[in-house]
Amino acid sequence: MIARIWRAAATRDKAAMYQHHFAIEVVPRLKAIDGFSGASLLRREVKGGIELLALTLWQSLDSIRAFAGPDPEKAIVDPDAQAMLTDFDSTAANYEVVVDIRDNG
Repeated sequence: MIARIWRAAATRDKAAMYQHHFAIEVVPRLKAIDGFSGASLLRREVKGGIELLALTLWQSLDSIRAFAGPDPEKAIVDPDAQAMLTDFDSTAANYEVVVDIRDNG
């Protein structure tokens, strides 16, 4: 399992818009890709706005390539999302998941 992490920033107002965009536009597209295993969007207040951290889970780097293209570290940020963000990383970090403990109860 690979965890893909990407960071962005937004104003408080536009952070809520991006959250909606992530849930309604991004997640359904990700679900259609073979090897996609889950997604979370994290947020925290920072000086000057909101920091957002997207965490997606994938079965392999090949499944990430199905999403991102030949460079699995390339961030995919569509123009609508870019308009909602004050800053965003142009790359994503991919980590091998070595311990995964979730309380689903």
